[in-house]
Amino acid sequence: MFHIVLHQPEIPQNTGSIGRLCVNNGAKLHLIHPLGFDTSDYYLRRAGLDYWEKLEPTHYESWEDFLARNPGMRLWFFTTKGARRHTQIPWAFGDGLVFGRETVGLPEDLLETYKDHLVRIPMLGDHHRSLNLAQAAAIGLYEALRQTENW
Repeated sequence: MFHIVLHQPEIPQNTGSIGRLCVNNGAKLHLIHPLGFDTSDYYLRRAGLDYWEKLEPTHYESWEDFLARNPGMRLWFFTTKGARRHTQIPWAFGDGLVFGRETVGLPEDLLETYKDHLVRIPMLGDHHRSLNLAQAAAIGLYEALRQTENW
């Protein structure tokens, strides 16, 4: 199983869509608070459809709480500042794919602490913004699955 870790997500539709992605691919969703919405939000449940009831995401009060409850999980941090492409990571079952807030990404202290585990999804052209959070999570998870499954 892979783990999708959302660090303080802000947009309920993205989290709902990522929840649906997790259910369809046997991944576990981890939500690190504070969230920018309530989990009873109409838009979160609308994007997640009836998958949300099957999801059972785990909630954490902080990054420290997440680390304490998941010791030893190998983590990969998706950011436009990553040196390695998502296709260059040697994915293994049990890995955590960590994504930051839609507006600002991951906090600088995490980027510095985990600088050897930063991952980027390449984009063509000179763009000032990154991909949608749900799209990035799908790209990362499907590459991890491609490497570890016989598709």
